[in-house]
Amino acid sequence: MPEVMFAGPDGRLEGRYHHSSEPNAPLALIMHPHPLHGGTMNNRITYAMYRAFEKLGFSVMRFNFRGVGRSQGRYDGGIGEISDAAGALDWMQMVNPNSSGLWISGYSFGAFVGMQLLMRRPEVSGWVSVAPPANHYDFGFLAPCPCGGLMLHGDADELVPEPAVRKLVDKLNTQKGVQVDYRVYAGADHVFANHADQVSDAIDDYVGRVVARKTMALAAD
Repeated sequence: MPEVMFAGPDGRLEGRYHHSSEPNAPLALIMHPHPLHGGTMNNRITYAMYRAFEKLGFSVMRFNFRGVGRSQGRYDGGIGEISDAAGALDWMQMVNPNSSGLWISGYSFGAFVGMQLLMRRPEVSGWVSVAPPANHYDFGFLAPCPCGGLMLHGDADELVPEPAVRKLVDKLNTQKGVQVDYRVYAGADHVFANHADQVSDAIDDYVGRVVARKTMALAAD
């Protein structure tokens, strides 16, 4: 799990990167919760997502947004953080010019940034959003959403009421060609205190199936 420092739009950014032993492996970029509320790339759920993609054979990176840990710069209300994520993606694609796919995965604030990035990078092939703050940010920019993904939430989330996320999922699922796999965990709060393993299992199940389908389709061509 080597440490990497790469150029961001507002200074150098700190990350942890795992390079897959598989040739042309798909890429996954992981985004952490809110910087002003203690969110870092070492957050438990962020780390669980990182390891889940690593086990699936991805080359994967998690990183600190500007002003967090050893990343330079200052918090920018979500705008600059989208540029940070784009910079992380640029670095991964430079290291992996022949990757077979690209996934973005974010938790809480990181889910908001990840979905913004999804709209800016047409090469993204899939996404995972854990506890997206649908009541704090307007997700109306997902129109049209370019592809389906996996959304996870807890029915005991005290910061983001589950109905707000369900409303977002229902809206996305009305879009042509978009299918969101929405999983709600009984008793899970916003920090998913006792549900890190369920997050890992859901990624393993969903992403594993999507990648397997793609591999079979390519083999059939």
